[in-house]
Amino acid sequence: MKIEKVQLYFLPVTSRIPYQFGKATMSEVVCARVAIAVSYEGRSAKGWGETPLNVGWVWPGTLPFSQREQGLKEFCGEIAQAWTDFGASGHPFEIGHSFLENRLPGLRDDFNRGREGEARLSQLAALVCASAFDLALYDAYGQLHGLNVYDCLGKQHLSKDLAYYLEPDAEGGSFDGLFPEDFLVKPAKEIPVWHSVGGTDPVSESELTGNEPKDDYPVLLRDWIIRDELTCLKIKLRGNDEAWDYDRLVRIGHLGMDLGVQWLCADYNCTAPDPGYVNAMLDRLRVEEPRVYGMLLYVEQPFPYELEEFPMDVHSIAARKPLFMDESAHDWRMIRLGRRLGWNNVALKTCKTQTGALLSLCWAKAHGMTLMVQDLTNPMLAMIPHAQLAAHAGTIMGLESNAPQFYPDASLPEAKVHPGVYRRAQGVLNLSTLSGPGFGYQVDRIERELPLPVFEG
Repeated sequence: MKIEKVQLYFLPVTSRIPYQFGKATMSEVVCARVAIAVSYEGRSAKGWGETPLNVGWVWPGTLPFSQREQGLKEFCGEIAQAWTDFGASGHPFEIGHSFLENRLPGLRDDFNRGREGEARLSQLAALVCASAFDLALYDAYGQLHGLNVYDCLGKQHLSKDLAYYLEPDAEGGSFDGLFPEDFLVKPAKEIPVWHSVGGTDPVSESELTGNEPKDDYPVLLRDWIIRDELTCLKIKLRGNDEAWDYDRLVRIGHLGMDLGVQWLCADYNCTAPDPGYVNAMLDRLRVEEPRVYGMLLYVEQPFPYELEEFPMDVHSIAARKPLFMDESAHDWRMIRLGRRLGWNNVALKTCKTQTGALLSLCWAKAHGMTLMVQDLTNPMLAMIPHAQLAAHAGTIMGLESNAPQFYPDASLPEAKVHPGVYRRAQGVLNLSTLSGPGFGYQVDRIERELPLPVFEG
């Protein structure tokens, strides 16, 4: 497969309510949508990829929001030009790996030259900008050959096994003769879905301010649980207020018990100061609220994601509850470092590239780590590869999907074709409509008018 043409679009989206996570609040986002045209032996096809450029998550700090968002958009443009000039051919797994290893680091270095401190683009931000292009490559390959993306990850399609890409730890065995398909599961048509309770989401009527949207969607957590028959709640915590974090978890736990919720997750988004902070909450919960403690399925990313800069030993937390890397899990090398520090599970995201997610999935499973697939509030096309990854990865419990909470109307054209993917019901997402080649978007059936591309080359 050879790349013939790259197009980049920016699609702005506004939240119906603010979404607070960690120290950031999201009220708007720009989605980068990419189309890549490819050819092979006289045949041609076009693939699509999309990722929200969630500024607060990928580029936290005190710089003006507009400056950070503009930086992400500019870097997307530089990646688009780099893909146009890259000249690689082959399978998207091979091309994507080559780009991530050999081209993206130099692009980031060039972008950061002359920048200091918070003005520098992080590795996480660079991956998010690159992900829409990487996703489009996989979709194009599937379209070209009339196959689902996940049916193209074995030895009949790849020229090298995983030993070329991955290095195991001593107890991880060998990757010789293994391919990504060896670590995938047969996808189910329905998978459990997690609702995200943002830091400012109202749990009780006393928390309503009067500024809530007047639309057809719930506002109170109780109403969301009842409407979507939710069984899994992901709770955003502050990490700097022990009393608030504990009360928030207990109140939501008890509300959930009464309404059929089975599982909770505590997500700190990198805000907790040290393992003692998390352990104190878990130990208190186990003694005072054993049922809520039992509902807590896992803890997610309490500490800063720069593991090399903040190499905390977290074995004590992992001994209490499954501990998942999220922001820290840039790639399989960072997962290896995290595992040595005590992190025992990994949250995958398509926004860190499909290639990177597959490599991380394979390395983690080979070393006995459990997986989860987490959301970046993925609307429109971005939701579909996200759901496909969760369905094929084999997670601890379904996937997170919070775009239906924060900007459901953004995905109305896609929801007409794939209603079960964008409307949570009976506590699950229904993926039965995701069929056909590539990721199963069926773009020709989705009636969405795109703006003019900001890059075409």
